[in-house]
Amino acid sequence: MLNWLRKNGFWAAVVFGGFAIFLILIFLPVANIVRESFHDARTNEFGLGNYITFFTTTYYLRALLNSFVVSIGGTLGAIVLGVPLAFFTTRYRIRGGAVLSTLATLALLTPPFLGAYAWIVMLGRNGFVRQILMTIGIDFPTIYGPLGIIIVFTLQFYPFVYLLTSSGLQTVDRSLEEAAESLGARPFKKFFRVTMPLVIPSITSGALLAFMLSLANFGTPMIIGARYRVLPTMAYNMYTSEVATRPAMASTISIILVFVASLAIFFQRYAANRRKYTSLLLNRPVVHRLKGMKNFLAHAVSYLIVALSTLPIVVVVVFAFRNTSGPVFTEGFGLDSFRRVIYDVPQAITNSLIFSISAVFFIIIAGTLLGFVISRKRTTVTGVLDTLLMSPYILPGTVLGIGFITTFNRQPFMLYGTATIMVLAYFIRRLPYSVRSAVSILQQLDPALEEAGISLGAPPARAFRKIALPLMLPGIISGGILSWITSINELSSSILLYVGGTITMPIRIYISVMDGYFGPGSAMATILLAATGLALFVMNLFGDSKRNIV
Repeated sequence: MLNWLRKNGFWAAVVFGGFAIFLILIFLPVANIVRESFHDARTNEFGLGNYITFFTTTYYLRALLNSFVVSIGGTLGAIVLGVPLAFFTTRYRIRGGAVLSTLATLALLTPPFLGAYAWIVMLGRNGFVRQILMTIGIDFPTIYGPLGIIIVFTLQFYPFVYLLTSSGLQTVDRSLEEAAESLGARPFKKFFRVTMPLVIPSITSGALLAFMLSLANFGTPMIIGARYRVLPTMAYNMYTSEVATRPAMASTISIILVFVASLAIFFQRYAANRRKYTSLLLNRPVVHRLKGMKNFLAHAVSYLIVALSTLPIVVVVVFAFRNTSGPVFTEGFGLDSFRRVIYDVPQAITNSLIFSISAVFFIIIAGTLLGFVISRKRTTVTGVLDTLLMSPYILPGTVLGIGFITTFNRQPFMLYGTATIMVLAYFIRRLPYSVRSAVSILQQLDPALEEAGISLGAPPARAFRKIALPLMLPGIISGGILSWITSINELSSSILLYVGGTITMPIRIYISVMDGYFGPGSAMATILLAATGLALFVMNLFGDSKRNIV
C-alpha cells in the first residue's frame, strides 16, 4: 500500500482518504444497523424474526403506510405548487420575480420543523387563526395529523420542483412549441403534449428530492403528527424504548427506510428515462408580457404560493417579540424571550456555532480535494468513490444517528455523548454538497490551465494550489455556506446523538415546542432564521462573483 501511495502521489492519498471516510462513517454504521436488525433484542438469536414481526404486525405496517401517504402527499403538493410557479416566472414577466425566487429559496433552507411549529401557532388548538375563525362561528380543524404534515411538507419542499423545473423550462427549444401552435394546438394542449414531456426529468428530479426529504423527515411528524406515526418517528421511539437492550427493531425500521428511499431513486430514474425527449436548443423560450385578467391571475398565483411558504417565517419572527408569561402569550411586544434564551440556554447557541463551523471546516477541505480528484482524475476507482460519497443522500438522519450510536458507543471508537460525534454526523451528512459544488465548478474550468502549470515544472499539487484553487474559490465558499446552513439546522440525527452538554439550537427549539414554550422557541428560531438568511445572502453574493469569473 505504501508503494502504491508513493507511486501515485498526493492524489492517490486523497482517493484513499475518501474511501476511508466512506468506510468509517457510512459503511460501518450501516453494516452495524444491518447486523442489529437480524438479532432479537430479548433472546439475542440471529435470524429474520424482526423483519417477520414488522411485516406481520399492523402497528408497524401502518407506520409504513403512513410514511407513504405523507411523503407522496407532500410530493404531489410540491409538484402542484412548484410547476405552475416555475411556468409563470420563466414564461411570463412577473413583477418581483427575483424576490419571489429568493423567498422560495429561503423557505427551502428553513428547517421543516420550524414551519410545523409556526402552523401550530396559527392553527394549533389555541392557534390565533383558529381562534379568530371560531369567534365567527367556523370550527376549523387543527393542524395536527396527516393533513398538517402534508401541508408543511408541500410548502417546505416545493422549491425543489420549482427550481429544477425552471431550469428545464429555460432550455426548451421554442421552435417545438411554435410548431405545435402552427398545427392548431391550444396553449393547454401544447403545454401537456410538448412542453411537459421535455421537462419531465427536471420535474421528477425535484419530486424525488421532495419525496426523499419528506420520507426522512423527523421533526415535522414528531411535532404535529400527534399519534400519526411514520417510520422516522417510530425508529426514534423504538430506539429510546430499546436503549437498555440491542436496538433491534429500531435497526430493522432503519433498513426498511433506506430500502424505500432506494426504491424511490430507482423509480425516478425509470420515469425520467422511460421516454427521452431532446431538442437542439436553437431558439430559447421568450418571456411574454401578459395583459388583463391573465396577467392578474399569473401574478396572484405566483404571489400566493410564495406568500404561503413565507408565512411561517413571518409568524415565527413576530411571535418571538410577543410578551410571555411562562408558556402563555400576553399583550404587547418586547425582548423578554430573547433575554431568556440568551441567559438560560446560551450553550445551545454556542454548540450550534462550534459544531457547524467545525464540520464545515473539514467539509470544505475534504470536499474540495475529493471533488478535484473525482473531476480531474477520471478512472473506474474515482467513479466508484463518487458514487459512494453520494450515499448520505439516501440515509435519513434518524438512520445515521442510530448507526453512529451502534458504531461509536464501543471501543475503539468510544465517541457517544461527545462533541466529536456531533461534528462527524454533520460532516458526513453535508459532505456531498461540497463535493458536488467542487465538481460542478471544475466542469466549467479548462484542465489546460493546470496542465500549462505542470508543463512549466510545477508539481501537480502546486498547480492545484496556485491555479485551480483560486478559480474554484467562489464555488467552494458557496458549497461551504450551503453545508453550514443545513448543518446548523440539523435535527434528525442530532436528536439521537446529543446529551445535555451537546444540545444545539434545533434540539432546544424542538424541546421548547414540545413543552409548549412557544415564546423562547420563537426567539431561538428567529436567531436561527437570521443566521440562515445572512448565510443565504452571502452565498448569493459569491454566486454572482462566480458567474462573473466564469
